[in-house]
Amino acid sequence: MSTAVMSTASMNGTGSFTSGSFATGSFATGSVSAESRPSAAPRVRLRLTRRGRVVLTALVALPVVIGALVFALNGGVAAATGEQTHVTFHYVTVQSGDSLWSVAERLAPNADPRDVIADLVSLNGLESAVVTPGQQLAIPTQYDK
Repeated sequence: MSTAVMSTASMNGTGSFTSGSFATGSFATGSVSAESRPSAAPRVRLRLTRRGRVVLTALVALPVVIGALVFALNGGVAAATGEQTHVTFHYVTVQSGDSLWSVAERLAPNADPRDVIADLVSLNGLESAVVTPGQQLAIPTQYDK
């Protein structure tokens, strides 16, 4: 078998040549300095102008803004169905001298009256806690006996 020998020559940083020989995959003679190795491709630095930064920022922010708008416009929409649920409430009539506190204590003696009043105000759409005699109040189902 014959042994292939390959010579290489490269230029170092000073303008002179260094040489080396390869014999069966290893260096037979000579040395290769760091200067004679081919260097990596020069690093290119990306430079953006002010206009380029504005365009890049707009392109990155555009999907975020569109997503926020879609969520804001569709996020609060309830899905309407063709089925209607019919809920019936029992009513209590406010007597002379009654307040929401006394009505709440009468409806749910074991519950906190503040919670019962909050439920009564919410269910009946009251703007204040003032009730008048003869007024009909719907009773929340959890307090209905």
